[in-house]
Amino acid sequence: MSTSSYVFQSPSVSDEKGAYRMRAPRSTRLGSNLRHPTNARQPEPLSQNRKLVVLIAVLTFGMFVCFGTAYYLLTTRWNSQPVSLHLPAADDIIQVALFDESDALLEQLRADPTATYLAYLPHSGFHNQRISFENALVLSRLLNRTLLVPPIRLGSKTIRYVQFDKLRRFLTLGGKEGLGHCVNVPKNIPMPYECLDYFDYTLVPWEWLVDLTEVKAHQRLVQISNFTSAWLLEKLNISQADTLVLPDSGLYDFRFLDSVNDVSPSRHKYLQSVYIPDLAASRERLLQLGTLFGSSRLRLKQGENKRIRRDVRRSMAFANPDLVLASDLIHDALGGVYLGAHVRVGDGHFQRNGRANARLIWWKLVQGILGFDLQTVLSLENQVSPSTEEDEEMDPPSIYPDLPSLRAPHPPLAPLPDSFSPRVSCRGHLHRVPSLGRLNVPLFIATDSTEPRSDPLLAPFFKTFPCVFILSDFSNQTANLDRVRNGYDGVTMKAFVLPLLDAMVVGKAREVVVTDESTFSAFIGDVLWRTYHDWEIVQRG
Repeated sequence: MSTSSYVFQSPSVSDEKGAYRMRAPRSTRLGSNLRHPTNARQPEPLSQNRKLVVLIAVLTFGMFVCFGTAYYLLTTRWNSQPVSLHLPAADDIIQVALFDESDALLEQLRADPTATYLAYLPHSGFHNQRISFENALVLSRLLNRTLLVPPIRLGSKTIRYVQFDKLRRFLTLGGKEGLGHCVNVPKNIPMPYECLDYFDYTLVPWEWLVDLTEVKAHQRLVQISNFTSAWLLEKLNISQADTLVLPDSGLYDFRFLDSVNDVSPSRHKYLQSVYIPDLAASRERLLQLGTLFGSSRLRLKQGENKRIRRDVRRSMAFANPDLVLASDLIHDALGGVYLGAHVRVGDGHFQRNGRANARLIWWKLVQGILGFDLQTVLSLENQVSPSTEEDEEMDPPSIYPDLPSLRAPHPPLAPLPDSFSPRVSCRGHLHRVPSLGRLNVPLFIATDSTEPRSDPLLAPFFKTFPCVFILSDFSNQTANLDRVRNGYDGVTMKAFVLPLLDAMVVGKAREVVVTDESTFSAFIGDVLWRTYHDWEIVQRG
């Protein structure tokens, strides 16, 4: 992340480094064998001065030429593209819209002294930002305040959580203003220092990814990209005296409750409880919050408030037309009937617990969804994942009922068909034994593993199911995403949206199994899968 502004400086000339020095002609010693004509005329002083003036003029002119040339090269060094750099034609690019509101809307809001606002500070990866955005939408609706909506930050260069003042400063400096030249740097020369992480992240508006039409029918949203007090004063006429700030110094400082008769359980992780009715009574025009991450950040007891949260959460289902097209093409290529699994094994405690998590998902697929009896599952597991001396005889994993999911039942599914017809070839050999025919169902795995087909943690899936597919198997179906380019910074979007597409394909499966304790996985099972099937979503928190 570039957290500093870099200013190009012209070359400078120092009197101590490389300065020209005028020296008098070397005189000869007495007695030298060099002879000078006695009648030679000595140069007139006026002639010497003229030469000196001419020399100074030439040097001065040369200095200005050098400075001018250097400045020209510096300011135009990335303006032209080498012949080898191919840019798509303008009509072959799908542009991502910018995320700043129009000046007309901001001027209208600035002129309204009664308008009130809520702002928050996003951080971390995409799904933490999504949870924060959900909470901000619900809270601003309950407080009847216009929400100032920052853009989504996609990519590996995230802004981690830090205390309020630092986070606000990081977000202020975390954009790409002043770095427009980075996208034009030719590939055959080293990347300038200030551009090293330029292609590691990008910023897009929420409305590019999700459909907020229903949300905006009930509350006002204003897209912003600036977190400074100066911007608030200039664009919305909000001074610091008009602002109520709840600065946090930790990730779990504040929890918001909708009933003054309610208290948070003693075991909860939040340090302070803030009652929403008390906030509603505040007269400041802007309520500035820090982090809103946390599925249980809002403790809602009132039925109407829970309904608002349900509707907001449902609106978070990915609805971008280009992603919808790609996911539909993959869905059709899989034959329309397939299972989906989201297997997180790539980082943090998911990497440390990767084997146990992958095993649990395998068991849920084979026993829970496909209905094989215990002895058959144990026999299959021994064939595809032989136990080691360390394992001894592993017991079946404990599979507990998902109570929040059971509280929002979906209609019963039709029985699996006797045969499956994916339009892409299966890499494994189909099971010929009739009792194992159900294992021939196509299985789509979304995972953060860098090499899924060679990852030993995922090997049991590929050995059990002959028709396992991953996103890289569908290059034709995802080719259209190569055209999507962000109008904000000029970067191509495909690499940033593939994890989202991965989740969408799983969400369109007949049935899904996800990784426990993963907010990403929970979102797939609770929201995407149920929304894409037009069922009631699952609410947690």
